[in-house]
Amino acid sequence: MYLQIADKALQEVVISGYATNRPIQQTAASVGLLTPRELERFSTTSLVPALNTLPGVRMEERATASYRLSIRGSSLRAPFGVRNVKMYLNDVPLVEANGTLPVNLIDAGTIGRIEVLKGPAGSVYGAGTGGTVRLETIRPNAGESSLESSYLAGSYGLRRYTATAATGSEKSGFLVRYAKQQLDGYRQQSAMDRDAVLLTGQLYPSDKQTFSFHGYFTDLYYQLPGALTREQYNANPRAARQINIDQKTSLSLQGINLGMGHQYQFNEHWSNNTALFGVFSFLDNPFTTDYERNANQSFGGRTQTTYATSISDLPARFTLGGEYQHSFVNSRHYENKVGEPGKLNFDDEVSTDQGFVFAQTETNLPGNFIFTLGASLNFMRYDLARVSDADTTSNYRNEKPINPQFSPRIALLKVINPNLSAHGSISTGFSPPTDSEIRPSDGSFNTRLQPERGLNYELGFRGSALQQKLSFDLVGFWFKLHETIVSRTNPDGIVIFDNAGATRQQGIEAALAYTFIQNANRPVKLFKVWSTYAYSHFRFQDYVQNDADYSGNKLTGTPPHVWLMGLDFESQFGLYANVTSNYTSKLPLNDANTVYADSYLLLGARAGIRRQLCTKWQAELYGGIDNALDKKYSLGNDLNGFGGRYFQAAPNRNYYAGVQLKFLIKNK
Repeated sequence: MYLQIADKALQEVVISGYATNRPIQQTAASVGLLTPRELERFSTTSLVPALNTLPGVRMEERATASYRLSIRGSSLRAPFGVRNVKMYLNDVPLVEANGTLPVNLIDAGTIGRIEVLKGPAGSVYGAGTGGTVRLETIRPNAGESSLESSYLAGSYGLRRYTATAATGSEKSGFLVRYAKQQLDGYRQQSAMDRDAVLLTGQLYPSDKQTFSFHGYFTDLYYQLPGALTREQYNANPRAARQINIDQKTSLSLQGINLGMGHQYQFNEHWSNNTALFGVFSFLDNPFTTDYERNANQSFGGRTQTTYATSISDLPARFTLGGEYQHSFVNSRHYENKVGEPGKLNFDDEVSTDQGFVFAQTETNLPGNFIFTLGASLNFMRYDLARVSDADTTSNYRNEKPINPQFSPRIALLKVINPNLSAHGSISTGFSPPTDSEIRPSDGSFNTRLQPERGLNYELGFRGSALQQKLSFDLVGFWFKLHETIVSRTNPDGIVIFDNAGATRQQGIEAALAYTFIQNANRPVKLFKVWSTYAYSHFRFQDYVQNDADYSGNKLTGTPPHVWLMGLDFESQFGLYANVTSNYTSKLPLNDANTVYADSYLLLGARAGIRRQLCTKWQAELYGGIDNALDKKYSLGNDLNGFGGRYFQAAPNRNYYAGVQLKFLIKNK
């Protein structure tokens, strides 16, 4: 991919999370950053391997295009999808007001940068105790107009095609990309087909203001093979659950995400950033227990105003803002008649309103300290109207307001020297139950569920040494979660949610890199090795369910140890190679800690050549291998699965190869 943000030195990388826009060395938070260089280490078919290089972040793929994202164990309550994590695309929320996060609508090749804020970020981003993920789409290079096309093919019927047109100047930039990805699947009943179109634009009418917009349309279909018992998994990991085949379980989702933003610098003191957005989606989901069909529309806005000044000749910033979302879902559940809707079971209309206001101050103090204090006040309300119910002749209405939630954060950073800083923070967060947790597929309305509340303490060090060849990032945290929401599956296959006392989550996250060579004028432009490690000592507290006491047990679905290593090589001639290993320790699959998924060691690599063929043409040829050691493992386990059905097998050794051509119409 040539359309990318230019690489910058570590000291110049600016983190926009927490509304600070500071170099990462001066950011008082645990932050994971993926630039184009890190994203392009893997194939562009999925964000899973790139996100999993960040310590404390775990992205799983239960079925093809069915993802679960965890930050420091936040997937405990997520049998599918994403919970407890806030996600933004170009400053526009991807998490809808009802808690739905359709991350599978995002095509990995359209993303150019990812920031992950680990731990509660409610002081600026509202609900979510796991963290916040900020995605930025690819953008055109200034002064360049180009056409680009690519093709990739791989094991198990993988095909991917992209076409891109882009133009950029000092006053504007526009890009449109089409991507189609298809897969026959490693397992039975696991085919996938996705079409995605991205349109982005930026206008710079003056030095003071910027207009931006994006439109993202996705048409996605994928099959659901279902989880296997250990015996089935050992006998044939490629098999699907028989009832999934019989009922033709799948998911079809069409979505449109629209966003527009305006940034204005009034003067040297005052600035404002405002975004408006709308989301529309349509879902068809034949499952083993029913057939769900719904239509969703959501809209909202976010604004923040910043005042920059000096106090005793030291810089200070004050930020005030807010965010609001409204969503309306018409959800109908039918009997599943072999992949077709049968008799209507119930018809719901769900309205959700969610919003918050926030304030933050950031002040430089004497002695090279940076102090941050922020807080948000959050509001939320669910309104359910049961329009039709096969089990009753009367309609009814239920409303579930969530009590206002206050989420403060305090942080202090010390710049010890230009190459070393230390930071500490105390933050709180909350996470309300989502629509699918309050309203499971059996038609019930779970009014008992309460929001989770979390308190987080964190201490970290970040810096570089040996003439900046060695870089490191080390953080330790202690997190206590109350009213923890956990999931279990009943005999009918319905996922039910309950509040389960508390959890205590302590951990260490470390990243280390050594760059032997980084010089664009040498035959070897880049030679770098790196490693990341996460230790997670996560335990249940005060957790009793059906007379069983799970207090002290390990947190379900979180491996205690995850260790990655990598090597990056790039030459002046255009040859490059990236190698990655991933060790994940065994992890508990149920709250009782009686069943574990085995540990595994993965090895993958991508190598290729990028060349300027002539003045107008650029080309890239590449190939890669995943799971080179041919390990059998389950990446997206079903936690607390009924009947011992826990395992969703990942592909064994597989390959891919691709070609990319770019034609420069204009180049500065």
